[in-house]
Parts: sequence; structure tokens; C-alpha cells
Amino acid sequence: MPKVGMPSIRKPQLVNATMSVIDRVGLPCASIALIAKEAGVSTGIINHYFGGKHGLLEETMREILRQLSQTVTDKLRALPADAHQQRINAIVEGNFVGFQAENKVAKTWLAFWSYSVHDQELKRLQRVNEKRLISHLKIELKALFDKQQAEIIVHGIAALIDGIWLRGTLNPQGIDANKARLIINDYLDKQLTFYSQK
Repeated sequence: MPKVGMPSIRKPQLVNATMSVIDRVGLPCASIALIAKEAGVSTGIINHYFGGKHGLLEETMREILRQLSQTVTDKLRALPADAHQQRINAIVEGNFVGFQAENKVAKTWLAFWSYSVHDQELKRLQRVNEKRLISHLKIELKALFDKQQAEIIVHGIAALIDGIWLRGTLNPQGIDANKARLIINDYLDKQLTFYSQK
């Protein structure tokens, strides 16, 4: 966690430098020295404000999560409360466009995703993100399905988002937000048709 009083220009500068270095050399090789050089600061600055590499990695993950949350929130605010399928699309799209779709951000996400398996704080941040996604989706799906059906479908959509995102980060062409939306809409339409016929 960055210390209080850190110049506001320094934090984004160091977070961006961290993502650029991870993009270039991967997380295991993203040393404090490389990140400091990328940001044009001394290693002492990173140690002083973040307590070392781990603290800076945590702040980088938090910033990515803040950006994701803000994107989804902004998209939902622009839609009527009863436009449930549009709002599901907005939640989906928020995971695949803008900041989240930048190559260095996607690679940093991927690195953190694997690293969080063995790191309690990063795992906690990943769980916070997952709970937020599930919560947003449940609100919309409960208006379209009964509680039990919504519970199943919300996890289906979340799995599709994760799977499409993972495939996109490993694809040289990157993430295709339009394709993601089409795949998830197809799944949702099939669920709506299936449950309406029961």
C-alpha cells in the first residue's frame, strides 16, 4: 500500500512502469531496478513508498481493478435499470475494452492471475474482483430468471468472460470485445429460450 503523502504523479508513473516491464520481461524478471529505470526514479523511491516490489505489485493490481470497476460502473449508469440484457452486455464489455484491453494491462493481469495462486494478498484482490463481477451479473440475471437458474447462469457467464479473456491475451491479435459479446449473448439467448420452454 503506498504511503500517505506520495506525490500523485509518482504512483501512476510507477504503476505504468511496472506494467511496461512485466509486458517486456515477465513478472519473475520484473525487478525493482528495471521498474525504477523504466519510471526514471531511484529504487529507493519504490522501497520508501511501497516497501519493495511486492507492495508495488499489489498497488498495480489495485489500480487495474479500480479501472475495471470504474469502467463497468460508468457503463451501467448510462443504461436504464430495467434494460437487463443491455446491462449484462455492459458488464461483459467492461472486461474487454479500453484500459483492460491494452496489451501491457492484459499481460499484467495474466501474470497476476497465475501469481495469485501462491500469494495471499493478490489472491484476496482477485477474489474481490470475482465477487464484484458475480454481484453485478446476479442483479441483472435475477430479473430474468428465478434464483436457482440465475445462480447457474451467472457462473456460466463469468466462466465465459474468463475463458474468452484468457484466450484473447494469448492471441497475437489480442482481445476481440465484439466476439466476446456475441458468444456471451448467444449463451444468454439459449438460456432464455431453454428456461422459457420449461
